[in-house]
Amino acid sequence: MSAMSATPKKNLMLFSGRAHPELAEQVAKHLDVTITPQSAYNFANGEIFVRFQESVRGCDAFVLQSHSAPINDQIMEHLIMVDALKRASAKRITVVMPFWGYSRQDKKHRGREPISARLMADLFKTAGADRIMTVDLHTAQIQGFFDGPVDHLFALPVLAEHIKRTYAGHDLAVVSPDSGRVRLAERWAETLGNTPLAFIHKTRDPNRPNEARANRVVGDIEGRLCVVIDDMIDTGGTVSKAVQALLEQGARDVVVAATHGVLSGPASERLAGCGAREVIFTDTLPIPDEKRFARMSVLSIAPLLARAIHEVFDDGSVTSLFNGNA
Repeated sequence: MSAMSATPKKNLMLFSGRAHPELAEQVAKHLDVTITPQSAYNFANGEIFVRFQESVRGCDAFVLQSHSAPINDQIMEHLIMVDALKRASAKRITVVMPFWGYSRQDKKHRGREPISARLMADLFKTAGADRIMTVDLHTAQIQGFFDGPVDHLFALPVLAEHIKRTYAGHDLAVVSPDSGRVRLAERWAETLGNTPLAFIHKTRDPNRPNEARANRVVGDIEGRLCVVIDDMIDTGGTVSKAVQALLEQGARDVVVAATHGVLSGPASERLAGCGAREVIFTDTLPIPDEKRFARMSVLSIAPLLARAIHEVFDDGSVTSLFNGNA
């Protein structure tokens, strides 16, 4: 009996949902690949259909979709794409979700509540995902919800480099919007040259989502340019109140830096009028022109995603990306 042997051939293929094609195109450009063509549309009743127009058998598939509004549609499309790849015999499927939808629901605050961030992980695992790649999770323990590798990337180097370049020579202070972000603020302070730290003491009513009260500033901010950092800004109420509290208590100026610009409802108007010198986001989520304003800056996350995708495909190390040392 004769045996058949073959040299394994690796083939990277990039797939994009319809939520944020601009980001996918930038990632493809950095990887020097083209996005795999597909047919995707909605039936009259809202059902989503996806079919890839090239063979994906044996490929190393990276499926990029931003979980932006309408978030449930984008997540469902993402799941359907993964299912289609699994049934078409893709060798490995990496889900690239720059923003992990439902990540704020990572634990039960009271009885009879869901842990929807875990449900998201289970859904993608069932659909056929082998690996997840994401940026700045709301809480790091979400990595443990998925039964497989999770590449948790950090946007800190992208945002901090902009701060260092734009505000060189200023006396800075890093401000956490609440006590839960203090450890992240410590990393920011170290990256910006061991600047002073402060945080906003705030209270939140569990029965009134997206509302918080900034009570007082804890830390030395007098005469300094304060950098308020956060993972996401949704309605903008909390960060707007934080900016006002900082200015009232002696900050010379305030800059806001956040990874994910969810920007629901009146967020853009609140941020534009809160008194911040600059509001900085990355483009993990699409920010349309009508939500932008003069003092908003949007930085590209595509180089970071492309580098991580290349390392995963090449079986290289992404530890430096985990640690924010891009």
